[in-house]
Amino acid sequence: MPRIPITAILSLSLILSAGASAQSKPAKPWVPPGTPGSPIDGTVFHAQVLLGTAGFSTGVIDGKEGKSFKAAIRGFQEFRGLPATGRLDGGTRRALLEQNRPSTVNVKLTGTDIGGNYVYPFPRKPEGQAKLKWAGYRNMLEEVAERYHTTPDTIVALNGPTALIGIGQTLRLPNVLPASTNYGGSPLKDEYRTWFVKLNVDANVPQGNSIVIDKSEGQLKVMDDAGRPVAQFPVTTGSQHDPLPLGTWKIPTFAFLPPFHYQPDLFWDVDDSKDDKMLPPGPNGLVGVAWLDLSKDHYGIHGTPEPQTIGRTESHGCIRMTNWDVLRLSQMMKPGFTAIFQA
Repeated sequence: MPRIPITAILSLSLILSAGASAQSKPAKPWVPPGTPGSPIDGTVFHAQVLLGTAGFSTGVIDGKEGKSFKAAIRGFQEFRGLPATGRLDGGTRRALLEQNRPSTVNVKLTGTDIGGNYVYPFPRKPEGQAKLKWAGYRNMLEEVAERYHTTPDTIVALNGPTALIGIGQTLRLPNVLPASTNYGGSPLKDEYRTWFVKLNVDANVPQGNSIVIDKSEGQLKVMDDAGRPVAQFPVTTGSQHDPLPLGTWKIPTFAFLPPFHYQPDLFWDVDDSKDDKMLPPGPNGLVGVAWLDLSKDHYGIHGTPEPQTIGRTESHGCIRMTNWDVLRLSQMMKPGFTAIFQA
C-alpha cells in the first residue's frame, strides 16, 4: 500500500468528497500541538480523551471547546459528585487525571488501521450509493481518523503537513486504545466484533438499564438500575420537520453493519416519486455501522458517516451518534431496554 503525505489526501478530499472540513492550503504554518498558533488546545484535547474513556463522550476529539465538550464535562461532574459547572476547573481536571492516561499515543500503522477497500469519490446521492456493494471509507486518512475518534484535520494538526500515512508509518494519534476487547453480552459474529476492535471500542463499560435523551441538551444518558447516569453521549435528535418522538419506547433489537432501505416518501426533503433503494452497509452508509431499532416504525438509534456533525446538524427524526459511540452504547445495554425521549 502506498505511503502518502496526509495533506495530499486532505486536499484531494476537499475537491472530490462531500462534507470535507479541511482547507486546501493551511492558513498558517504548522506548529506543534499545544503551542501558540496550533488549532489544538492541549488541555482541552487531553480532557476530551479522558472524558471519552470515562464514558462521557465529546464526539470527535479535536482539541476545541464547544457545546458537546461542556455537556460532557457537566455529565462527568454530576457522575463524580462535583459542582456541575460545565467548566474544566481544577477539581474536574484532577478527577479526570486519575486515569493516568496520556493524551496521545504514537501508532505504527498496521492493516487494522488501514484496511483498504476505499470508495473514492464517494457518491453523494442515494442513487449512486445503491450501486455500491460496500459503503467504505474514502481514503486512509478518513479511516484512521474514525478509528482514533478524531478528524482528518486534527491528525494533520498533530503530525504536521509532511507526515506520511500508510502501513508501517508512525503517526501521533489520540490515546483511545481500549483496555479490553473482551466484549461480553450476546455473542458477536466475527465480522461484527472486527468493527468493535476497528473503532477502538473498549469492552470495559458500565452496564445500563435505560437511556434518557433530552432534546434540549442533545445528549443521550445511560442510566443504571438505580436511575443514576453512568455514561453520556452527544446525539443529533431530529428536526422541525421530523421531531424527536417524545415519550417512552423500547429498543428490542440491535443490527450491526446493516444495509438501509432508503424510502423517499419518509424524507420530507426528497421527491416521493423517486424509487426506493437498498443502500449497502459500511461505515459511510447512511446509518453507519449499527442500528438499534426503536419500537416506533422507521425510527432508531444509529451511526453516521459524518461524525463531526453530531449535535451540530438536524436529522430526519432518528437519533444519530458517532459510529464508535453507538457501538459502545450497544455494549452497555441489552436488547429490550427502555428509551425515554423528552424535550
